[in-house]
Parts: sequence; structure tokens; C-alpha cells
Amino acid sequence: MAATNSSDKIRVGIIGCGGIAKGKHMPSLAKVAGVEMVAFCDVIPERAEAAKAKYGTPDAKTYTDYKLLLEDKSIEVVHVCTPNRHHSYITVDALEAGKHVMCEKPMATTYADAMKMVEAAKRTGKKLSIGYQNRQTNEALYLKAEAENGTFGDVYYAKATAIRRRAVPTWGVFLNEEEQGGGPLIDIGTHALDLTLWIMNNYAPKYCVGTSYHKLNNDTNTGNAWGDWDPAKFTVEDSAFGFVVMENGATINLESSWALNTVEVREARTMVCGTKAGGDNWDGVRINGVRCGRQYLLKPDLSAGGVAFYDGVSQSASDREAYQWIKSIREDKDPCVLPEQALTVTAILEGIYKSAATGEPYYFNK
Repeated sequence: MAATNSSDKIRVGIIGCGGIAKGKHMPSLAKVAGVEMVAFCDVIPERAEAAKAKYGTPDAKTYTDYKLLLEDKSIEVVHVCTPNRHHSYITVDALEAGKHVMCEKPMATTYADAMKMVEAAKRTGKKLSIGYQNRQTNEALYLKAEAENGTFGDVYYAKATAIRRRAVPTWGVFLNEEEQGGGPLIDIGTHALDLTLWIMNNYAPKYCVGTSYHKLNNDTNTGNAWGDWDPAKFTVEDSAFGFVVMENGATINLESSWALNTVEVREARTMVCGTKAGGDNWDGVRINGVRCGRQYLLKPDLSAGGVAFYDGVSQSASDREAYQWIKSIREDKDPCVLPEQALTVTAILEGIYKSAATGEPYYFNK
């Protein structure tokens, strides 16, 4: 595929104009030079119209049927920001229509649906990426650089953490298992797992054991950050945990919860432990190891300087995500998040859910 000329406008269509589109995708795309948002689709017409009014070009169009948006051959890029259940088939249709696709996380609710997306990207030659913007934080980029420099050595243990004390999202369809495919594991656990696999550069799971809980779903007077949830609508788990063994013997503990009786609250956090050193982003970045017979703890100052690759670009993780995504299209390079990587994340999440349902270990590639 020929690279897009840097002076050309890249025309983008937004499918799904709800919270994640308004909170991340559209405001970040609006900051990328040479990007025009020319089409907006939502099943609620007023949401599409509001998005057009705020972010669209003067001649931008609105739709309630995404297939009509895809018929516009001038649109090069589509962002899929719908509930999880719709990610796969809309993404496949968009790729088949000749569009590059940024799909919001998680990739899909099942491995089979995620695989359809990977296959469609390969078949069409179009770029596909998934919205794991937490890779773009200062802390994550620093940990990744240390990993690539060999600082940690052979990473054989890691922890992926997404724990909230009482922060259950009570809007949209977050509590609807049919629409979302799960609760905190697929919502925020997915970020922590993606971050951990990326820093480890390990995408070969062997088996996993999982547990999921519906312990607090029926509570009232919850103290929840966004108000009490409706127990009748809370059909997903409130917590889920996984133990993952990789093909090379490395172990990952994954913990996720929207509501847990703990004061140890961390979200999109990772810890990696290797033969030479360890690192985490629990309190800024911390690198630990032994030098000259003494234990050391290094806490780099991430407020000074910047990331060379993003020189002159906003330091927001979401803005960086949009910038590097459009840059990958302009320069015909791989985006930061490859679809095959996101496929592994989905496989592990599905494996944890299946193990939790059966009470048995789940083996991959069996």
C-alpha cells in the first residue's frame, strides 16, 4: 500500500458516538494535524448530530446505519466505538469496505470473533489496531524501553492489576453481559493484561486458571463513585482473577475488579520480575535490582524531557495513541498495537472466563 502524502487530509468516520468516542477518540483525533472527521454514526441520531456539531467538518454526514457510512469511498479510516458485542462484525465490514480501522478495546468478546478481524485485515491489506492507549503513558513507554534494553533479563513473573474499590460504571451498557461480554475483566483487566504482555513481549499462553465473582452485585447503599448500581441490571461479574502460564514457563497473575473491599487500588498497572531486575508502574516507575552487592531502587524523573518519537505532541496517552495511529497510516508502518497482539489478550480473557465457568484449567492450542 502506498503511503499517504503528509499534506493530504485523512478523512475519518466515527461509528458509535457514545462515551468512549466523546471522551477519547474524537477529542484526540481533533488534535492531529491533517485529520478531518467527516461522518458520524450512532443508533441514537441525536448523539451523531452532537458529535458532528462539535468535531465534524461543515459538510460532515450523520447516519444511524453504519453500512451507509462505509459506502463513502472518500473515508479512509474508521473508528469503531460501539459496545463490545458489535466490534467484530463492524470492523470486518469496515476492512472489507477498504477502510483502516481503529477499534476500541477489547478487540472482541470471543477469540473466534477477534480472529475474524485479524483475518479480514490480512485479507484486505488494511491496517487494524485496538485502543490500548495505556501503552502510551510515560511510565509504560519507559518500562518498555528498559525491557528492550535488556534491563530485566528473562521476565518469568508478572502481575497485571486493575483494581477499583467502589467504581462500578453505572451508565451505558457496562453492566450488560450480552452487550459487553463481561465485567471488569474485559473492561479494565484487558488494559493491564495488554500492558503486561507488551512489556514482556510474550504472546504465547499455555494454560490459565480463572475465577470470577458476583459477590457484591446485589448490594445497596454501595458507596459507589458513580452512584448505586441497579442489582437487576448488574449481570456481569464484579471481580475476576486469572493465573496464566506461558509456553516458556513465565507466570502472570491478572486481577481485576470494579468493587473490592481493599484500599490497594491500582488500575492499568503492571509489575514484571526478571533474572536481572524488576520494574513496575505502581508509583511512577520503579526499577529494582542488585548492583555491587547492594539492593537498589531507581525512580526515574518522568516529568523532565519527553519521548523523542512524540516530540512536540501532547503528552496525553489518548492523544499519543491517535497521533501514532494516523502516523502509521501516513507512513505505511505498523501501528503500536498489532491485531495479533490484541488477539492474544482476547484469547487469555476468554480462557479465564471459561476456566471460571468450568472450575477447570483452560488450555490454549488444544
